[in-house]
Amino acid sequence: MKEQQTILISSAFILLAALFFFGRTVAYKENNIAQTTTKNEAGFDIHQYIAKVKKQLTPSKIASLNKLEDGFIQQDPLSKQTTGYRKLATFWKDSVQLFEPYAYYTALSAKLENSEKSMTFAANLMLDNLRSGTEGALNKTWMANEAKQLFEKTLLINPKNDSLSIGLGACYIYGTTTDKPEETMQGIQRILAVVRKDSTNMYAQFMLGVGGLVSKQYPKAIDRFITVLKHEPNNLEAMFNLAEAYELNGDKESAVKWYTICQNIIKVPRAKKELEDRISQLRGK
Repeated sequence: MKEQQTILISSAFILLAALFFFGRTVAYKENNIAQTTTKNEAGFDIHQYIAKVKKQLTPSKIASLNKLEDGFIQQDPLSKQTTGYRKLATFWKDSVQLFEPYAYYTALSAKLENSEKSMTFAANLMLDNLRSGTEGALNKTWMANEAKQLFEKTLLINPKNDSLSIGLGACYIYGTTTDKPEETMQGIQRILAVVRKDSTNMYAQFMLGVGGLVSKQYPKAIDRFITVLKHEPNNLEAMFNLAEAYELNGDKESAVKWYTICQNIIKVPRAKKELEDRISQLRGK
């Protein structure tokens, strides 16, 4: 299997992540509007994206959206603006099932509220989307930058929160593009600072494993995921990542072992078939 098939772009990982690790709504990935408006973009601009998507909505949904937007224009007090953004976020989540506008308006609301709780939620919402595989590099870059801003603002409120530091580092790792590989190391260094203080922080250890995958330091990634599984033996995400790391490091036997363990745990037929195909490929069948 080609080396480029790392955890961030592996079809099996994306499926597993979306279905099992983050509770993502599959509609976010399978929404036809999302697919048709993110292809062949020269750049990703959230405002242009929303404008294009809006043209594809049904008349009833356009009317509902216009009502929300018209009412929002008249809302001057900060509290009402925050509420307006939340309503817009809810519309895109529930009525259209499209992630980017939902995340965008959630982030705007959180920034206006400027509380640790709201900004942490919005930041992790975007980070989870990055972890489960976003559509295209430009979209990924936008999502990572938005999440970074939220984590940075939240760290100003609570600079001692290690989870926020790890989240910020993870944004650099998941938001890395081929022309900026140094961002991966920037994220790794930030997370390493947490591990040096507390080696038992398994969230940090896991993210360092992902950093090892992205930076092609597969033996280091393997060590990190093994560490996580020693402390969290039922961590399915770590199991899959370990299998992926073994595969990319050329150890097919160990990769098959861990993919098989994952397959035995997972209940969804489509995901089991993805893993079955991967295992067969590694066995040369």
